[in-house]
Amino acid sequence: MRFSVNVSILFKEVPFLERFARVTEAGFGAVEFWWPGNDEDLNEVARAVRDAGVSVALMNFSAGDMAAGDRGLAGEPDRSEEFRENVPVALELARSVGCRRMNVLLGHELPRMEREEQLTLARENVGFAADEARASGIEVVVEAVNTFENGPYLLRTTGQAVEFVRSVGRPNLRIQHDLYHMQRMEGNLVANLREYMGVIGHVQIADSPGRGQPGTGEIHYAYVLAELEALGYSGYVGLEYNPTTGTTEESFAWLPKDLRDTEVPVEDLRL
Repeated sequence: MRFSVNVSILFKEVPFLERFARVTEAGFGAVEFWWPGNDEDLNEVARAVRDAGVSVALMNFSAGDMAAGDRGLAGEPDRSEEFRENVPVALELARSVGCRRMNVLLGHELPRMEREEQLTLARENVGFAADEARASGIEVVVEAVNTFENGPYLLRTTGQAVEFVRSVGRPNLRIQHDLYHMQRMEGNLVANLREYMGVIGHVQIADSPGRGQPGTGEIHYAYVLAELEALGYSGYVGLEYNPTTGTTEESFAWLPKDLRDTEVPVEDLRL
C-alpha cells in the first residue's frame, strides 16, 4: 500500500507552494493536487514539486472555482470551451512534473438540460481529454462524488461512474474511486471494490461522515484497505481529508513516519 498526500486539502496551515516541502518533511514521497487555479504560477508549482523531490501521483484538470461551488466543467455547456482550453495547459503541467494520471470533474446536473444530453456533452469532452492525454502516456480518471456537500453532481455512485467510463470507450480512461464519497452515497465499499477493481485507476480516502483522517469515523479502514491490497491494487491511495487534529502532521499518527515513503503492509498501519 502506497500513500500520496493531497496538498490542496492538507497542509492548509501554509501557502500552497510551501506544502510540497512539508510533505517531504512529514516523510512522504508522493503528492496529488486539484488544479492550482489562476492564483498560482504554474512554473512555480512545477519548481516547488521538483525542489521537494516528490512524485505527483495525480492532478486534476480545471474544475472551475471550487471555493465558489464549481465542481467541474466538462459537462456544462457554458463552460465546455473553458474545459477544452485547459486541457493542453493542464497536460503541459502534468508532463513537467512527471504526473501520469489526471482527474476530470464533470460538474453539476443542470435543470435546464436533459440528463442524457448533458452526459453526451461530458462524454465528448472527456473523450477529447483522454485522447490528448494518451499521446503523452497519461491516464485520465473520472470521479463520482457525494451530493451532500457538492450539490447535484452528475455522477453520484460507483455504478454511474463505471457506466460513464465504459460509454466513453477510451483505453486510458478509468474511474477515480473515492471511498469517502461512496460511503456517503451508497456504502458497500468492499463489495464495490470486488466488482469494479478492473476499472479503478486511483483510490482516495477520508473517514465518514466528517471527512477526517482514517480512524475518526465509521469506515473500518483496516478491513477495507486489506481487501484493496488483497485485490492487487498497486497504485497510490490518496489522502484527501480534513484533519481533525491541530496540525496536518498530527493527523498522520495512524501511519508510522518510517513507512510513509514505502510499500506499507496494511497490518503495519495503526488503524
